Amino acid sequence: MDKFMDNPWFLRFTALFLAIILFFTVQAEEKKGSKAVGDAMDIIREVPVEVYYDNENLVVTGVPETVNMTIEGPANIVQTTKLLKDFTLRVDLSNLPMGKHTVRIQEENISEKLQVRLDPASVTVVIEEKITQSFRVDPELNERLLAEDFNVVNIDVVPATIEVTGAKSVIESISFVKASITGDKVINKSFEQQARVRVLDKDLTKLNVTIVPEQVAVKVEISEYSKEVPITLKSRGAPVSGVTIDTISAVDKTISLSGPRKVLDQIKEFRVDVDVSEVNGQETKVIDLKKPKGVSKMSLDKIKVKVDATVDETVETEVNDTELEVIKPEPPVENVEVTSKEFIDIPVTIKGLNEQFSSTFLKPEDGLVVLTVTGEQDVIDRLEKSDFTVSVDASETTDEGEQNFLVTVEGPPNVQWILSDKEVTMHIELA
Repeated sequence: MDKFMDNPWFLRFTALFLAIILFFTVQAEEKKGSKAVGDAMDIIREVPVEVYYDNENLVVTGVPETVNMTIEGPANIVQTTKLLKDFTLRVDLSNLPMGKHTVRIQEENISEKLQVRLDPASVTVVIEEKITQSFRVDPELNERLLAEDFNVVNIDVVPATIEVTGAKSVIESISFVKASITGDKVINKSFEQQARVRVLDKDLTKLNVTIVPEQVAVKVEISEYSKEVPITLKSRGAPVSGVTIDTISAVDKTISLSGPRKVLDQIKEFRVDVDVSEVNGQETKVIDLKKPKGVSKMSLDKIKVKVDATVDETVETEVNDTELEVIKPEPPVENVEVTSKEFIDIPVTIKGLNEQFSSTFLKPEDGLVVLTVTGEQDVIDRLEKSDFTVSVDASETTDEGEQNFLVTVEGPPNVQWILSDKEVTMHIELA
């Protein structure tokens, strides 16, 4: 063995072999280093994806609007491609039937020297028939935006219907078409605005459809809280002698009142007093209505009242031209000296007024009247102011406001009296 290794030719071949191995090892390292310096990799994000299909009659779902693309290759080509973005990503569905398909996203106009990876590389799409259907728009207003004691009377939408276009399955899943109305935090008056239309399914999920028009005009009518109550007719005063009141009726049976809820809840009826003291037969009266305290608006400001009466023609009725009420008109005895006496500043007493009300005289302002008494001299001489009681009956008062009351007198017999005011006007309000 030693002899073989000492052979010069063996040493020469061994040296040559080692030189060849060293040469190829160095060449491989040089090539490897050269590749690392010349190649590059980069990511182009949100690259648009074009879809080719019959968009006149079909709808496609499942294709993302953009994808991320990774490119790898020579650095100069990678940089140019990312800068210019002169390539195209497309999904061609033009030859596919309706239904569900899995297709690859294709690249066009990109260098063959680049390696391309897409995320995602393929997508699952659904091709469906495109249909258009009309839907009625339902206006939507959050009533918590309304001011206290205000409510929505009506909402008009123009146009009332809109056209919705989309995939057949999506159109069939539509449950709600709403126009959302916005406004101030405290809405207390009517207004108009443009409202955006939303198309939702049963779970209130917004659907991907085309809406025409996307906005509608809405007109919102707002009014104060209102309540309808019956009109109650009450006769006031006594008919003249020989006249009997048969019926009192009005064409309008109810009236609508507007105002704060707490005020209207206390009003159960609308009372109208009908003066029958001057009725001489069948007649129609037009009565002005007085607004109760706290009520902002009434549907009527006057009503027509028909009074039917029977007149006894055998009874003569005397008309006092002075329009002063004469009670107990008994003529004095003939051949007896008759005299008159005037009592001034007699207070009018209010009887029967419910404790929840208080009253203030408007006419006469001080609530005092003048009573003129006529009779025999010796009777009149003995009379005092305290012998008479002047009063009004307010027991049937149920509403606030300005009201008229007939004055009655209680006094000794065998005398006549005349009042300066046959009725008084008072303002009634809650105590």
